[in-house]
Amino acid sequence: MGIYLNPGSNEFRKSLRSKIYVDKSMLIAQTNAVMNTRQQFLCVSRPRRFGKSMAADMLSAYYGSGEDTGELFTGLKISRDASFAVHLNQYDVIKINMQEFLTATQSVEEMLAMLKKYIAFDLLDKYETVRFRDTENFIQVLKDIFASTRRPFVILIDEWDCLFREYAHNTDAQKKYLDFLRAWLKDQEYVALAYMTGILPVKKYGTHSALNMFTEYSMTNPRELAEYFGFTEEEVKTLCEEYGMSFEEAKAWYDGYELVTQSRDGVHVHSIYSPKSVVDAMLSHIYDAYWNQTETYEALKVYIQMNLDGLKDAVVTMLAGGRVEINTGTFSNDMTTFTGKDDVLTLLVHLGYLTYHRSDKTVSIPNQEVAQEYVNAIRTMDWSEVTRSVEASRRLLQSLWDMDQDAVAEGIDRAHEEISILQYNDENSLSCAISLAFYCAREYYTVVRELPTGKGYADICLIPRRLHADKPAVVIELKKDKNAQGAIEQIKQKNYGKALEDYKGNLLLAGINYGREKKHTCVIEKMVV
Repeated sequence: MGIYLNPGSNEFRKSLRSKIYVDKSMLIAQTNAVMNTRQQFLCVSRPRRFGKSMAADMLSAYYGSGEDTGELFTGLKISRDASFAVHLNQYDVIKINMQEFLTATQSVEEMLAMLKKYIAFDLLDKYETVRFRDTENFIQVLKDIFASTRRPFVILIDEWDCLFREYAHNTDAQKKYLDFLRAWLKDQEYVALAYMTGILPVKKYGTHSALNMFTEYSMTNPRELAEYFGFTEEEVKTLCEEYGMSFEEAKAWYDGYELVTQSRDGVHVHSIYSPKSVVDAMLSHIYDAYWNQTETYEALKVYIQMNLDGLKDAVVTMLAGGRVEINTGTFSNDMTTFTGKDDVLTLLVHLGYLTYHRSDKTVSIPNQEVAQEYVNAIRTMDWSEVTRSVEASRRLLQSLWDMDQDAVAEGIDRAHEEISILQYNDENSLSCAISLAFYCAREYYTVVRELPTGKGYADICLIPRRLHADKPAVVIELKKDKNAQGAIEQIKQKNYGKALEDYKGNLLLAGINYGREKKHTCVIEKMVV
């Protein structure tokens, strides 16, 4: 075994020995299915800490011919698959982390020279009996080995896109890198499987991609690999039961990544959770923002403060719990080429700061953990009006609990005046503004806009999660140019009990009206259900 050629199974063994290991081994069945086919090129892009490197370690341990690793997979799901024994330890694996070479060098030329030299060292060491035409020609070395052995390689490239982050503005370096990957991988008989992982999909230049042979499995189109990166809802439920943690709380903190797949059986919507955060929460027994700790809020701040038309409006709308329409088609798959706000929002999807809803082509902030990162970034920007509104939301929520009708009305007045971009064109706009005004309610509640009731919909419902059962549930009805008492009566007519049929405890009914005098009025009633 070498460092880059058949590097062994040590890294995968670490995953198996970890306190929490979630079985994602059926990914191997998917890669087995495309082995030595026209679909043998896979590029998987996911946010940081979503299990990409662990998956590469698993594939290396499974395919590599350097050792017998069958026992590692005993009891894992893949061991029961028909393809398991067919490909187990049948290939020479070349596995590299591109970040290693990027960090150790000062230019793309140095990086590629080091990469070729180091991989060739392992190849020449193992295949010392092969007659080589040119040991200085990296690609020819691979061709000569294949001509002699007729055994193709599995090539695993982790952090494939790191150069696009380090050399974000250097298009010459990017093109040289892509040209190397194309020459190394495309139309080469020695490749049985090429599998790349990164945060970004394959970079586009001009009208086509330099690596157009790759099938992309991204956050906007995960295809059949959706469930293998991040934790599924069932996996999180199982962990919560094992560790005695609230699944409801885990969902509020870490859920929200909506990945859609389609097959002959129909459309499947996968609810994916941040694995880093779930694992840390289970082991510490504390729900907190863990994924955010792997990178500072400055990374997000760089993008949301860009002076692009409509970007600030979009961010504020999503911070209020709304969705924003998006066109992902113009994104160039890099971190610098932005033709408008849609390109920035698409990048934020790939980075994990937004989730993409394929059904209506919109984006939203996925969960409480990520929303907190937006607040952290905004607090250091010149969006002072948004910061004041968020900070005032805790006082406003307390006024609601205290049933202080005048204070609630005044607090919403102030929020509306400060967040001037949220114009009240209709009751949906009013709902968005009030959701932002009650931003901190998410710490205690599941916030639902347009929750179905017995007859129609309640505009906003605040349903306390079990860990916060001491808080009252709240049903808010919104009106424009009518009256707050009428909103209360409408709640009662709609049969609010249907919306909260599983809830037992105190219930606040809040009617809020925005009148012609440009002032809010509020009526609050308390009930017990």
